[in-house]
Amino acid sequence: MKKYTIPLLSAFLCSFPLCHLMAQTLDESIGHKVDSLIALMTLEEKIGQLNLPAAGDFTTGLASSSDIAGKIKAGQVGGLFNIKTVDKIRDVQRVAVEESRLGIPLLFGMDVIHGYETIFPIPLGLSCSWDMDLIKKSAQMAAQEASADGINWTFSPMTDISRDPRWGRVSEGNGEDPYLAAQIAKAMVQGYQGEDLSLDHTIMACVKHFALYGAPEAGRDYNTVDMSRQRMYNEYFAPYKAAIDAGVGTVMTAFNEVEGIPASGNRWLMTDVLRDQWGFDGFVVTDYTAINEMIDHGVGDLKTVSSLALNAGVEMDMVGEGFLTTLEKSLEEGSITEAQINRACRLILTAKFKLGLFDDPYRYCNPERAKNEVFTAENRQFARQVAAQSFVLMKNEEKTLPLQKSGTIALVGPMADNAENMTGTWSVAGRFEESVSLMRGIQNAVGEGVKIVHARGANVVADSLLESRISIFGKPTYRDNRPEEVLIREALETVRQADVIVAAMGEAAEMSGESSSLSSIELPENQRRLLQELKKTGKPIVLVLFAGRPLAIKWESENIPAILNVWFGGSEAGDAIADVLFGDVNPSGKLTATFPQNTGQIPIYYNHKNTGRPLPEGEWFQKFRSNYLDIPNEPLYPFGYGLSYTEFEYGDLTLDSHELQGDQTLSASVSLTNKGGHDGAEVVQLYVRDLVGSITRPVKELKGFQKVFLKAGETIEVSFEIGREDLMFYNHSLEHVFEPGEFEIMIGGNSEDVVRQKINWKD
Repeated sequence: MKKYTIPLLSAFLCSFPLCHLMAQTLDESIGHKVDSLIALMTLEEKIGQLNLPAAGDFTTGLASSSDIAGKIKAGQVGGLFNIKTVDKIRDVQRVAVEESRLGIPLLFGMDVIHGYETIFPIPLGLSCSWDMDLIKKSAQMAAQEASADGINWTFSPMTDISRDPRWGRVSEGNGEDPYLAAQIAKAMVQGYQGEDLSLDHTIMACVKHFALYGAPEAGRDYNTVDMSRQRMYNEYFAPYKAAIDAGVGTVMTAFNEVEGIPASGNRWLMTDVLRDQWGFDGFVVTDYTAINEMIDHGVGDLKTVSSLALNAGVEMDMVGEGFLTTLEKSLEEGSITEAQINRACRLILTAKFKLGLFDDPYRYCNPERAKNEVFTAENRQFARQVAAQSFVLMKNEEKTLPLQKSGTIALVGPMADNAENMTGTWSVAGRFEESVSLMRGIQNAVGEGVKIVHARGANVVADSLLESRISIFGKPTYRDNRPEEVLIREALETVRQADVIVAAMGEAAEMSGESSSLSSIELPENQRRLLQELKKTGKPIVLVLFAGRPLAIKWESENIPAILNVWFGGSEAGDAIADVLFGDVNPSGKLTATFPQNTGQIPIYYNHKNTGRPLPEGEWFQKFRSNYLDIPNEPLYPFGYGLSYTEFEYGDLTLDSHELQGDQTLSASVSLTNKGGHDGAEVVQLYVRDLVGSITRPVKELKGFQKVFLKAGETIEVSFEIGREDLMFYNHSLEHVFEPGEFEIMIGGNSEDVVRQKINWKD
């Protein structure tokens, strides 16, 4: 590996060990190098490494005259985020390494959430592929593109469990299940970071938001979270810990409070759990101005909350500059120690060494890579394949799908011809205008052989003020200000000549995501009215549903013959949707979040606890039982649900033993037959239930899954191995234990349709 000697402005500095430090052999420990560098640093420079401002005022050639550039020269900046392209980043890095006293290179971060310029499906959609290799490769490709364009740090993966789809950021997570989310967290971290962070095509990952951010009261973003530690450990912590175990380089704090203490100032979270229990050895960064926001939480002024965060175990302050402006004073007053500052600085410098920035601070600034490795045809083709795997076929009466490439297709709805909205939320580096719209995708698929007619038919929402709040991030909704009845009449005139109607409806991209909570998650009324009028035509309708969250689509499910949930599929969404609509790809996605019948059922999730008065299975209502007066308890679509163009049949569950003891392993298997006329993939899911415990246990828990491919008519046997560790949980004392007793083993194609048997496992 080549060594890069940092030019220093002062000949005096070259007499220090830093120049020699840069040339030390690779077999010397990073720790020794970091200690040698810290010995050279002033207190101000150490605190400066803890400062992470946003880079909104940088443009190529102007970095040296910006306000942040002055702080970089003074050693008051450890990294920047929200800056992209090789030219801009190289210009800023030059200021750090050539114009600051010690020439310490900067970290450059960005929200590379589900792709860089080549955008993959939103994370919730991606999780519905249940394909860990595919998910890992998507992160690898995102890392390759981002690193080629100067980025070396991503604020991903987001692993917050959420059971409330009113919360907009459910779109950024992996659904409601801790086991599945943990597998995805591991795959994402491995995809971003690889085996060696110093390689040019890898970037440092950041698991977020620690902790419990996905459980805000009322589903309102940033709101209070309150739960027992028992629930934290058994239901919410697993994905964060999986990322730590996978070696994630950084952790981001959450905005919410935990047990009455804001997460960014919560020592129990950041030190006792993260460091002492889980062994995390990277650094902790706050979310955007999270330290400052502790003031509004009501725990002190900026100086107080900044020292609270450092004492808790936070190393880097994003944007707020509380560390930069108050830590020296707090040190004088004795509320913090220099050892704490040194420790935080050491962890950040260690990350920079691991990234190879001291060997070559410009290692991520290769113009040839930027030109040849970003938004390539190969990457876009892979994104198309990934998107098709994420779609969930919710309903398909009378085999409405796949469509034939003949006749006339009417394409109707506000999402029919909107390329900019295909990428969904948090696609900050995406080339929105170059995304493939559904209209273009269908045109590409059918060529000249099919006539396509199009009408908008409805706006995303009727309320123009609400729509203005939806499109604040530059993804236009293309509002049509004509009266609603005119839009509907135009659509009805258009579909009159069609053989089939494809209705592209649902949410716009920014109706979900950060600060995009909704009190009602039904399809907007104006869109439903359009659907109701389309239904009256008697023509077959396919609802292509765009969504960043589970939606309450009970009327649509009861009245529309085919529903394909496409989430937001990314750069190649339109082509991928067409691949599935016309049968070139057989859909295989399965839901990772429960779809409620209406908003009033929320929170609803498959792995709930029983009550002392459970409703008997198969019953609709009984007085003095846990149920509603107006609707059944069951969801509209359960966790794990998803149809195919073929039909899969599950045989009986076979266990190699019903009585086990100690460290024995149970083998559970089921025969699976593709009874339909299409080749296809099925996600076979393993659930268990602990029937008696020292604390109450969920009615079922996902403990394994396999995505298998079967040719038409083929039968295979799918087997799972179950050990005692799969049946462990955190008891009332937060001990991770196995309790012997009776268990139920279940295998099926979703969380409701399973074959089951009981076993007894002795200690």
